[in-house]
Amino acid sequence: MPDDCRPLLDQPPDATGPPSGYPPPPGYGPAPAVGIGQYAAPAGPLGPIRLSGVMTLLAIVTLGIYMFFSYFLTHDEIRRHSGTGLGGPLALVIALIFNVASPFLLSYEVGGLYERAGRAKPVSGLTGLWVMPGALILVGPFI
Repeated sequence: MPDDCRPLLDQPPDATGPPSGYPPPPGYGPAPAVGIGQYAAPAGPLGPIRLSGVMTLLAIVTLGIYMFFSYFLTHDEIRRHSGTGLGGPLALVIALIFNVASPFLLSYEVGGLYERAGRAKPVSGLTGLWVMPGALILVGPFI
């Protein structure tokens, strides 16, 4: 072995890349720096599409009990798909105790899903205003 390689082999491996004595392979530059928060979110299974009319009918027939079930399922599906969010059990507890906050939380989390996917947010936390004041005037839920 040539003597000029011996000092490089005796050095401990460096976590930043190959020893400085070796150039990168032709056509390759240094690897781009990747920081925390730049990784793609995990993409689990998508939940089924639920028709708004069927959900409204079930909410009316069950006197609103279906809405608790819907909040649980939707938040649970968001958690399984993205790895973020409240999750079903915590969303159900919030819906039972602070029912007014549930539409705001759900629309906020759905908007976050779009944002993390790099798409424009069609809904935000303020979209919950369609449910709460809308329920008082009986127009918002049907829009």
